[in-house]
Amino acid sequence: MGKLLLIANPTSGKTKIKNHLLEIVDVFIKNGWEVQVHVTQSRLDAMEIAASRGGEVDLLVCSGGDGTLSETISGMMRLKKPPVLGYIPAGSTNDFASSLKIPRSMTDAAVNVMTGTPYRIDIGQFCSERNFVYVAGFGMFTEVSYMTPQEKKNLLGHQAYVLEGMKSLSNIKSYHMQVTADEFSMEEDFLFGMVTNTTSVGGFKGLVSQDVALDDGMFEVLLIRTPKTAVELTTILSSMITKEEYNEYVHRFRTSKLTLHSDEPVDWVLDGEFGGSRTDVIIENLTKRIEIVAGFVKKG
Repeated sequence: MGKLLLIANPTSGKTKIKNHLLEIVDVFIKNGWEVQVHVTQSRLDAMEIAASRGGEVDLLVCSGGDGTLSETISGMMRLKKPPVLGYIPAGSTNDFASSLKIPRSMTDAAVNVMTGTPYRIDIGQFCSERNFVYVAGFGMFTEVSYMTPQEKKNLLGHQAYVLEGMKSLSNIKSYHMQVTADEFSMEEDFLFGMVTNTTSVGGFKGLVSQDVALDDGMFEVLLIRTPKTAVELTTILSSMITKEEYNEYVHRFRTSKLTLHSDEPVDWVLDGEFGGSRTDVIIENLTKRIEIVAGFVKKG
């Protein structure tokens, strides 16, 4: 009988875990697992528990939103030999669960942990100090994806992301940055930047690319130049809504490492949580670092 540790965030997704905890534990026990349960008590608790107790179990399962998943994986990254990770999404957006095709039903997700396909995924390293699972970003739209009401997302889809952002146009802040990627560099004024490893950000699909591999050692990057005129702004909005492949103001590319320098501190968000203010940032892809149970069979 293997040992399983379930880390559950009781506040994610309107406390959904409280109504399903017994069902989830029952699924694990019926599959022959010795189950331990830890209910998180505060922010970063999932990270500390994953780091301190993850090495004692054969399977680590976390239940919560994207923030809980990010904390758990950050804790696992401290381990010399991390266990396999299972994920039961319970948040409001669950971006990474969508990329892994994990069922929305919590009970079905628990079954998927028992029957799904172990799959090694890339993890992001931020300034050699912190890790992120699916997105690191700065600028105008960074908070919009998490503040937009889900009802509006469902009604307007991709356009909602842009329309909500327009509420902040009067407060646009520009960041002058030197950006260096694998094969090129640029120096521009940017209003937004995003480094991702997911098909969905804030509940929106296709902001960077639909053709995303979570284990290829590459990030998808989106950088938007600061508009100087109303015409430029219109061009940017059009490109975002129609998802144009090429636009001189909207830069999309892939890279394994990204270095950014700015003259003044820039606020960063990592997996929906504040990541600090920095003038110099190095983001690196740690290829196939964590093994997670996905809801699909990997081809090839």
